[in-house]
Amino acid sequence: MRETETISGQDCLDVQKKTDGSVNIIGEVATDPVASWMIQSAQVASKFTLFTHHAKTFPDLVTALRNSMLRAGVFKDERTAEEQVVQVLNFDIHLVKDFRGRRYIERVTECIPVEDKNEYTYDHRKETTLEGKMDKFIDNATHYFTKVTNRELYKYVNIMEYRNDEYVITNKISDYNLKEMRNNMDESDIEEFDRFVERNWGNGKTAIPVSVGVGNLDDSQENKLETKRRGRPKKI
Repeated sequence: MRETETISGQDCLDVQKKTDGSVNIIGEVATDPVASWMIQSAQVASKFTLFTHHAKTFPDLVTALRNSMLRAGVFKDERTAEEQVVQVLNFDIHLVKDFRGRRYIERVTECIPVEDKNEYTYDHRKETTLEGKMDKFIDNATHYFTKVTNRELYKYVNIMEYRNDEYVITNKISDYNLKEMRNNMDESDIEEFDRFVERNWGNGKTAIPVSVGVGNLDDSQENKLETKRRGRPKKI
């Protein structure tokens, strides 16, 4: 859909919400209103949303989207805006273009929102001395001020990276996203997916090369490279 002089992009999105679609694709999040549409569509309009952005790093992506939400007037508080952003950013597939003009995926990054856990205790009731009670009170006060002033909203890890002319699988996908991915597969896909997870992250430690790098292939060979091929030796 494309907005016109009489039909706004928000109106288009409102119509899409009623179509029960599975995927929303937003061309490029380059302006503040479009960033707001992307957040809306990812939250309520479809199973998931695809969009493009020109952020150089994952923290830059979060910051840029957060600032767009603030400038668009959707939120007034920075932390609230950032919380909404990290809730919809599951994976960041980062592409780069080298000086030879070749484009390739540099990394696949997963965003993991940090849950706000209740870490307060009532241990002061067990203390018999005033000094002990004050120590427990200070512990709770420390937790409180840490949450208010410097609470971490998200973590991010690279699932796959391009290293030394080959792709390497690094950190395991979070259990939550693995579960969500399996919920959208049929039985045969689930079996293959489970074997893939066990093969690559069974021990959770070793970084595994999964394919040759694009730098070793010319354009014709690159187009013919099959995604299922593994461990192909580099050309000399």
